[in-house]
Amino acid sequence: MHADWSAAATRLLLIFSTPNNPHGVKRIDFLKSAGLALAGGLTGWTGLKGATLLSDSNEPDAPSSDERNGKKARGPVMLGTWPFAQTAIGAAWDGLSQPEGTALDAVEAAARRTEADPNERSVGLGGRPDRDGIVTLDACVMDHLGNIGSVAAVENVVHVSSLARAVMEHTPHVMLVGDGARQFAREMGFPMEDLMVPDSKKEWEQWKIKSEYKPIPNIENHDTIGLLALDGAGRLAGLCTTSGMAFKMHGRVGDSPIIGAGLYVDGSVGGATATGHGEEVIRTVGSFRVVAAMTAGKSPQAACKQAVEEIHRFFVRRGVDWGDTQIGFIAVNLHGETGAYALRPGFSYAVRTQDRDELIRVPSLLEA
Repeated sequence: MHADWSAAATRLLLIFSTPNNPHGVKRIDFLKSAGLALAGGLTGWTGLKGATLLSDSNEPDAPSSDERNGKKARGPVMLGTWPFAQTAIGAAWDGLSQPEGTALDAVEAAARRTEADPNERSVGLGGRPDRDGIVTLDACVMDHLGNIGSVAAVENVVHVSSLARAVMEHTPHVMLVGDGARQFAREMGFPMEDLMVPDSKKEWEQWKIKSEYKPIPNIENHDTIGLLALDGAGRLAGLCTTSGMAFKMHGRVGDSPIIGAGLYVDGSVGGATATGHGEEVIRTVGSFRVVAAMTAGKSPQAACKQAVEEIHRFFVRRGVDWGDTQIGFIAVNLHGETGAYALRPGFSYAVRTQDRDELIRVPSLLEA
């Protein structure tokens, strides 16, 4: 089966790269088919047309492509990782619920609310430092048209969510890092601030006594707020912002600013964002994996569950110790349906629509 999938994927690449494209395959059709090939390569590939995930295709929570395409976009909807997202979403909801409100503005406004709170210890001003006592921040943003912006390893800038959007809208690039990102922030008028708050400094000084790097699941390794929004016009957007794992090596970058890993949005299907152990999310292209499953017909809930199950099987196959690892995904499709799933218990997410505002405990593969 793997050989069949590889051959099909190779054929797609050859067709698309052939001069004058004699087969008449459009770029967008190629990209969609390639995405389906990735998803299909994990559970079964049925060819260029009609590609589908073979497992669970008849589940109640996995509507067919025809059912999905027959629905209209239904917004506004907004969701975010971890309990603090409920407050963040609340700060953005009034704007999103207006007729002119946009998903992109909403995820940025929500992220800025969390970044400015010194009591939130894994994002923005309250973020924990690395092992050298330096707070560095990462962020990325993606809209319904595939526009992206990302920054990583940024010092002295609180609102890296807005900086990532500035990269998207005001540069020819998609990612800036380190000193270059900070220089760009100065040019764009972002204030330079000390990101180390007193509580973070105390924790770092205590950590230095043993200098043991062992993140605690759902505490030190829930290093992200990931946000997704669908506005009333049917536009999707997503954003991640983080200070990364506490006491990481200086210069370490996790999944949060990596498009396809920490965040992915397809304006014709849906979006997903991740939280947890960034190295493993990068290794498995986690958020793209979720969106690929939705592209193939899965509901957001089923897509998140499938991604976690696949990543768990990858852990087992590699023979690595994943005892302290947490990985979780949340997702929304174009029709306002949401879902989430995690590797282990303890993950929750906030969701808000016109008729509900709640915090949801996320089911997990390794339920206690």
